[in-house]
Amino acid sequence: MSTAPAPKQVTRYGATRDDIASLLEVVGEPRYRVGQVWDALYSDRRPLIEATALPKALRERLDGALPLALHTLTEAVAHDRMTAKWLWACTADGAQVETVLMRSATRATVCVSSQAGCAMACTFCATGQAGFERHLEPGEIVEQVVRAAHASPSRVTNVVFMGMGEPLANYEAVWSAVERLHDDLGLSARRITVSTVGVVPGIRRLARERLPVTLAVSLHAADDARRSDLVPLNRRYPVAEVLDAAAEFAGAHGRRVTFEYACIAGVNDSTADAEALGRLLGGFPGAGGAHVNLIPLNPTDGFAGRASGRGGLRHFAVVLCAHGVTATVRRNRGTDIAAACGQLRRRG
Repeated sequence: MSTAPAPKQVTRYGATRDDIASLLEVVGEPRYRVGQVWDALYSDRRPLIEATALPKALRERLDGALPLALHTLTEAVAHDRMTAKWLWACTADGAQVETVLMRSATRATVCVSSQAGCAMACTFCATGQAGFERHLEPGEIVEQVVRAAHASPSRVTNVVFMGMGEPLANYEAVWSAVERLHDDLGLSARRITVSTVGVVPGIRRLARERLPVTLAVSLHAADDARRSDLVPLNRRYPVAEVLDAAAEFAGAHGRRVTFEYACIAGVNDSTADAEALGRLLGGFPGAGGAHVNLIPLNPTDGFAGRASGRGGLRHFAVVLCAHGVTATVRRNRGTDIAAACGQLRRRG
């Protein structure tokens, strides 16, 4: 005789309002508590156990009935004290993911992971070098933002899906998390950035969604041969197809698309490379055309390349601007704690 598997326990930030209502009904709490609990989870900038609008006994009961999905393994703070990183173990199975908080005096950005590991295998990225383990659930993604917000003196205003994993390869969970961040945490859709290495079907789906999030495409080269070496997915979705999908997104939402470009000395940072990228993106359609983030390569153990110099990056930006493409040279943060772009990976 077979036995049915035990039902999966709902986690604190994976629970819906209906889940909360059912739980409170079982323990005999009045209906108005549902809104109070929801506000405690998403409006208060404190952990649930500290939500003093709720009776202490109820907080303690909920703390056990709605377990967290992530257990802290390590927390690191950069020398500037404005960047922090958490390594979490998912309580469901021990899968490890990392989250980064980047603060300024008035606001903060959380960089979230959407997968444990990544299957895209980009050669210069530590996550891609480590391989793929599994997709994250929506509650595991949302919890990263909320718990980082609890630790931040500055209000979290921005979320970027630029941590571990390819967000558009885990589309359903990522979009569910985006809707929760917008509807429940109250973040502006324009301050939620979804990054991709070029999953064309996912970009086209984003173009049809109701929320006008920001799209960031990791390009890293202007031609297919070079890009295929750096981003293997390019062999499936070449540059022209990626740009066509990005243009569809830009037209649908009236948003400028950002193109991420990791600058690797002697690989993709020459004047000829800048000219090629300028010609490629100079006529890109959409509000504001194309914007390029020039990112000095961050060191990883599995890639021997080195970052372009700051002078070369500034020259690269000038060449792009001559083609009508706006460009920013990104200031990398958190490199001393391996929290910068391309450095995230499970550590166990």
